[in-house]
Amino acid sequence: MSFVPELKRLCPDTHFFGVGGDELKSLGMEILYHLKDFSSMGVSEVIQKIPFYFKALKNLEEEVVRRGTKVAIVIDFQDFNLRLARKLSRRGVKVLYYVAPQAWAWKPHRAAVLAKNVHTLFTILPFEKNWFKERGVHQVKSIPHPLMLTYKDQLHDIPAKPFKSWDKKLKILLLPGSRRAEVTSLLPIFINTVKELRKKYNVEIHLVKVDHINQEIYEFFRHEIDVTYASKDLTKAMKECHLAIAASGTVTLSTGLFELPTVVCYKSSLLNVFIFYNFIKYQGAISLTNIIHGRLVLPELVQDGVETAQILPFISTWLEDEKVYNEIKSTLKQTKYLLSGEDFSVPAYMAGVIHE
Repeated sequence: MSFVPELKRLCPDTHFFGVGGDELKSLGMEILYHLKDFSSMGVSEVIQKIPFYFKALKNLEEEVVRRGTKVAIVIDFQDFNLRLARKLSRRGVKVLYYVAPQAWAWKPHRAAVLAKNVHTLFTILPFEKNWFKERGVHQVKSIPHPLMLTYKDQLHDIPAKPFKSWDKKLKILLLPGSRRAEVTSLLPIFINTVKELRKKYNVEIHLVKVDHINQEIYEFFRHEIDVTYASKDLTKAMKECHLAIAASGTVTLSTGLFELPTVVCYKSSLLNVFIFYNFIKYQGAISLTNIIHGRLVLPELVQDGVETAQILPFISTWLEDEKVYNEIKSTLKQTKYLLSGEDFSVPAYMAGVIHE
């Protein structure tokens, strides 16, 4: 995490251990569990790993007791970390929760768990601080969204791309997801959509390939794709293109920050869809850009609605209606200002808690 190097400098005598990836390991953290062991997508995958999660909870609690740990920093992964926070707070450990789980969307009652068990909650969305405070979480600090830190050197020089700047060549960016199932189901629809657009426009297809899935998935469409990028070159791709079609996920906040009008698409397994519609009360937007703005700035298509006939009208409107295009560009320009957070140092604050 971005705050770790400075935190280690401020707390040179503090030993850090727990769950982490290669980056934290390179910074000197003792890795008890690697992040890749916790990786799972969708409800069905999570269910299969439940025995592992409970064993890890037990082992981490035992290590905290054995080592006399005073402060714990838990990061994301709400189902696991809320249970861990409860266990550790009962042991007298001060829990710093970075960053807040999206309880407002999935399980509002979790705010009570946070209020009881967390020393400080860090939030990254503009409305979250007041939402959690109203539900009893008194120590809440609003911080810049991690993507603001990722893109801090790139957001000041976003190309303008005024209306009709695509007259000679329309560059459309395809972002079909980061999982094999997503890419397999979404990429053919995205490609077919662009084929339809090519009947009227000179379209150049740009595609960001995800490094960690089998690259053969993309090979079937190699003759349709004009420009490809590795994941690390996402920023370059977003600056180059006029519009995007993307799988729902963090990447749609990236396109919002880079003022790239995007059609957001979501497809999931039948099991996940069943659970979502039958057990989760959240009825709001699914794209982070829309959630942050509090309205549907980017169009969202879900499940059977993800088809060429549904995607095309949004793109056609942006390409033909100057007022609509300028409105979405103007709105997206405000995204970065909604994610600025409070003016304070996260590592200095954490160091203060550690030294209490």
